[in-house]
Amino acid sequence: MSVNRYVILWCATLLLGGCARGEMAPEAAPAAQSQMTRATATPTLDGVRRKGFVQCGVSTGIGGFSAPDAKGLWQGLDVDVCRAVAAAVLGDATKVRFTPLTAAQRFTALQTGEIDVLSRVTSITFQRDIQLGIEFPATYWYDGTGFIVPKKLNVKSVKDLDGATICIQPGTTNEIDVADYFRRHRLKFTPVVIERLEEATNAYFAGRCDALSQDQSALAAVRARAPNPADHVVLSEVISKAPYGPGVMPNDLRWMEIVRWSIFAMVDAEELGLSSRTIDEALASDDPSVQRFVGKTDGFGAMLGLGSDWAFRIVKQVGNYGESFERNIKPLGIERGLNRLWKDGGVLYVPDLR
Repeated sequence: MSVNRYVILWCATLLLGGCARGEMAPEAAPAAQSQMTRATATPTLDGVRRKGFVQCGVSTGIGGFSAPDAKGLWQGLDVDVCRAVAAAVLGDATKVRFTPLTAAQRFTALQTGEIDVLSRVTSITFQRDIQLGIEFPATYWYDGTGFIVPKKLNVKSVKDLDGATICIQPGTTNEIDVADYFRRHRLKFTPVVIERLEEATNAYFAGRCDALSQDQSALAAVRARAPNPADHVVLSEVISKAPYGPGVMPNDLRWMEIVRWSIFAMVDAEELGLSSRTIDEALASDDPSVQRFVGKTDGFGAMLGLGSDWAFRIVKQVGNYGESFERNIKPLGIERGLNRLWKDGGVLYVPDLR
């Protein structure tokens, strides 16, 4: 019997003891080392630090999530996710550059390395995860496909749209959701497919279609842009599930973890009662959870390869999740609904820092 075979048999009989204290079999070492190398490679993180900014893919303009304001500065919940990552990694939430992308462009931009993270009202689906190979580290908004219609049509239900023309964007879950819903209910519709949301919106306002389909929260922003918002109604029905998540490529585990925990930090801060206005006071807190959050204990920043105050910087410079909602989405008249904290009756629930 060879020495290596003897080692394997010996380890099998002493699984709970000997091998745990001894050296691994020689033939196992290269594979384990290879796995460790892949797990600790950080091409995206290294690239971000080298160039000094996060390149973030956003929409071409969806109010509340990612759109430039009157001064040309990008604002929205999606934008705040990117700024939170920049605050954690680079210590400065302003070190972000934004790449406006249509629904059809967004995944290619991520796959080719044009952007570091995709934060663009993107629903997490099986196909995007498995077939496209995109990782979605966290869910930060729960939505679903809805419809906006002219009030004069007196449409009360989605089923009243039987035979209607519907403006819709290609490459979106909305396109599939509408087709599935109408097929399931044996209804007919004529799609008017337009790539850019602003062009689809203009087509709807011009009367080229009877309805426009988008995620319901986006439709509130569409209605706000109407010459007379009172002339349009966002139907209360939602025909699908649309959990939003930021997209990253799977070749950088550390980058994935940082994006995930940057979002978790915003939610956790709201639950702990920490805001951009109160975070400085939290440095003197004797609450163990707060001490961990601000980096006074346990060294969570080092585990991510970040400074001890990474989460503190996110809240100080960007705010907690509730602040982002109040600043960006509430002004559109959108209720927080499912996106409330779990303790307030919503579904937002993140792991603790511990």
